Amino acid sequence: MATTLARIARQSLSTATNLSLNRHFVTEAAAASTASSKSITPSVDRVKWDYRGQRQIIPLGQWLPKVAVDAYVAPNVVLAGQVTVYDGASVWNGAVLRGDLNKITVGFSSNVQERCVVHAAWNSPTASVRRSAARMTASSISHPGIGYRKKENKGLPAETSIERYVTIGAYSLLRSCTIEPECIIGQHSILMEGSLVETHSILEAGSVLPPGRRIPTGELWAGNPARFVRTLTHEEILEIPKLAVAINDLSKTHFSEFLPYSTVYLEVEKLKKKLGISV
Repeated sequence: MATTLARIARQSLSTATNLSLNRHFVTEAAAASTASSKSITPSVDRVKWDYRGQRQIIPLGQWLPKVAVDAYVAPNVVLAGQVTVYDGASVWNGAVLRGDLNKITVGFSSNVQERCVVHAAWNSPTASVRRSAARMTASSISHPGIGYRKKENKGLPAETSIERYVTIGAYSLLRSCTIEPECIIGQHSILMEGSLVETHSILEAGSVLPPGRRIPTGELWAGNPARFVRTLTHEEILEIPKLAVAINDLSKTHFSEFLPYSTVYLEVEKLKKKLGISV
């Protein structure tokens, strides 16, 4: 009997001790939470709340991507470094524009569609040194080396330039190329260093434009490597900017329905209110 009473007394004492400790820790935690919430003060240079896991705009050193007010950039697009997206342009889901080595520009009312990768090289890959024949003279006949002089060909700039009313098909890869106004690049196409697509031209889907290759104005090219197919008709040339405008109109619909932070921000706002955080 005495042993049973002693055991019951020990259990009661341990239960009371645990309740006292739990009450003490809860009180300390509440006090610490109140103190921490009071110590946080809003700051003008404080980074705004970002509820996404992926960063859309990635500054690199002094370079910060620039996006026009009416340009549409999908939420899972990555813009890094020297990237400029001009008015009316659109960059669609999953595209990556990496301007860490050189500039990348997307011109007015142009579009870069899903899963495209756009990059640029350090220097101009088309720079070369060629020989041009000079007028043959008596001295050049006696000294054959004098009859030729070296001429430097600077080539195209190393930056990737997509000018106005250009449509870049999905899953395309562009690197240090220049695309002049009103062109269409088909899906799954590859444009390599120093390639040039002149205005009013079309590159068919799945084509590969080798380094330094040029597509002249008003022509249709296709294949791997890309080759001349035929000359575009006047009606086909008129349809090129219409396609870019149609995609621009479609991007406005996405832009108006665009909710950048999904609905997670509601939970975060509740948590901030509960903790008394006014930032």
